[in-house]
Amino acid sequence: MLPTVLDIATLRAGYKAGTFRPVDVVDEILRRIHAYPDKAVWISRVDADALRRTARSLGDEPDGRPLWGIPYAAKDNIDCVELDTTAACPAFVYRPTVDAQVVSKLKAAGALLVGKTNLDQFATGLNGTRSPYGAPRCVFNADYISGGSSSGSAVAVAAGLVSFALGTDTAGSGRIPAAFNNLVGIKPTRGLLSTRGVVPACRSLDCITVFAATVGDGEVVRRAAQGFDAEDPYSRARTSTSPLPANLRFGVLPAAEREFFGDTVAAQLYDAAIDRLCVLGGERVEIDYAPFREAAESLYGGPAVAERLAGIQSFYDAHRDAIDPTVALILDGALGHSATDLFKAMHRLEALRRRTDQEWKKIDVLLLPTAPTIYTVEAIQAKPIALNARLGRYTNFVNLLDCCAIALPAGFTARGPAFGVTLVAPAFHDDALAAIADRMHRARPFGMGAARDAVLPAASRVEMKPLAERLAIAVVGAHLSGMPLNHELTSIGGTLLRAARTAPDYRLYVLPNTTPAKPGLVRMPGFRGPGIDIELWSLDAAAFGAFVERIPAPLGIGKIRLDDGGEVSGFLCEAQAIAAAEEITALGGWRRYLQREKSAAR
Repeated sequence: MLPTVLDIATLRAGYKAGTFRPVDVVDEILRRIHAYPDKAVWISRVDADALRRTARSLGDEPDGRPLWGIPYAAKDNIDCVELDTTAACPAFVYRPTVDAQVVSKLKAAGALLVGKTNLDQFATGLNGTRSPYGAPRCVFNADYISGGSSSGSAVAVAAGLVSFALGTDTAGSGRIPAAFNNLVGIKPTRGLLSTRGVVPACRSLDCITVFAATVGDGEVVRRAAQGFDAEDPYSRARTSTSPLPANLRFGVLPAAEREFFGDTVAAQLYDAAIDRLCVLGGERVEIDYAPFREAAESLYGGPAVAERLAGIQSFYDAHRDAIDPTVALILDGALGHSATDLFKAMHRLEALRRRTDQEWKKIDVLLLPTAPTIYTVEAIQAKPIALNARLGRYTNFVNLLDCCAIALPAGFTARGPAFGVTLVAPAFHDDALAAIADRMHRARPFGMGAARDAVLPAASRVEMKPLAERLAIAVVGAHLSGMPLNHELTSIGGTLLRAARTAPDYRLYVLPNTTPAKPGLVRMPGFRGPGIDIELWSLDAAAFGAFVERIPAPLGIGKIRLDDGGEVSGFLCEAQAIAAAEEITALGGWRRYLQREKSAAR
């Protein structure tokens, strides 16, 4: 019996143990593809008998190749000799005679191509609805978009139809679908993976990307596919960079730049991701995001869109009517700009780059929401350009400013679809970024793809210098900022993460005969209250142990559920201690109780 999630680490273990063979995996994949209800995932697939023959030709025992017997899909703007390339435009179709360079490398590594996946036509879009082959849907809720342009690639992995998939990324197409479908999206440094054999969106910016269940899986694929290609003018030889430091400084959005378009759950999940990286030892640093945002806006909002037209100019001139109406409208925008406009935009981008360089001096990586929110297919089709532009708010700048990035799962929205965050670093920090991303992903796993409860396999080839280990603790009363016992945290190196609130099934009491006055927090399953205001602090492991050891009865440390679905260690009270205590749950927190008492004393 094959696992629901076909992650590379698990398949490797099964092959090594002789539990199943590549042809068994192929048979199961074919069954799943037939049964899967979303038929818009695929544009074409390798003939079933041919796929079985290829699987059998691998033999029954692994031969040491890194992707031996691992099934994958390729976005249908990437050439594979077995299948037509359409770029999601039937009138554009051709049969390549040579594999794209990355496909050739994956074949050499032992990977099994299953088929070509759907996309926003000519990779122009971030939503996944701009295709005559249909709109793939989010694996968690079919009313919602899958994200694009690498829509089918993300869904194929998240639904357990393949182990990994290739996408492309110009503005966020290899990251946004990962976020919406609870996947890892690896967006390497530009040129690290050859784009020879890829239908261009913006040739100078395009990247091959990897969708995978874990960072380790994605990195195995990235390493197998990368390499300098002398026949690709945009290929770049790998440059050595210094590792990211153990005392990691990570940039976060200031309050004024946190735009989630009314999605309060997404905002909470971003805060929770920041907390996780702080607990792992990272130092949060607010940055000036304005120059990054302005650079992002220039990708579609100015003459840079002319590069999209340049990639398919002859086809556009002869067959404009065959192009998706929204994509055609975007390409039309290139006609209204002059060469002078383009050079002005290039000059402005370099000025913005200087400003972002100043921000990079403050930080080692950026931690951003991958997308600010998610939309239904119906909403996107009603406002195809305006809502698509919102999706790219935190992704569009990455290739323009020559960065690498890894999108990570970060929780689930109230409506079901997943939410993600992205770690971003300067070019050629891919290995170091993967190490941090893997550690962060494992700090709070959210399953893999559609399998929300799946357990992540042991880490595969991701090496890292550990961050300084820190643990989070929730405080509710006398240890809050400015309170009488807060010094017990600050004196041992405690760092405030953020204010937070418990889930609604907690009650708060004033414990009698305590000096200074202390509250008691008790969980009552089934109770529905307002939630209790708390603060989250972090301590290194040794300080955490010493702090907890000094806590007097009836208080102790247990797991506290937060209103965003997270869980953290924090102060709880023994139930027997509240028998004669005054309940103050309705006030919503200890500070409000103290304010009430102060007002009453006047």
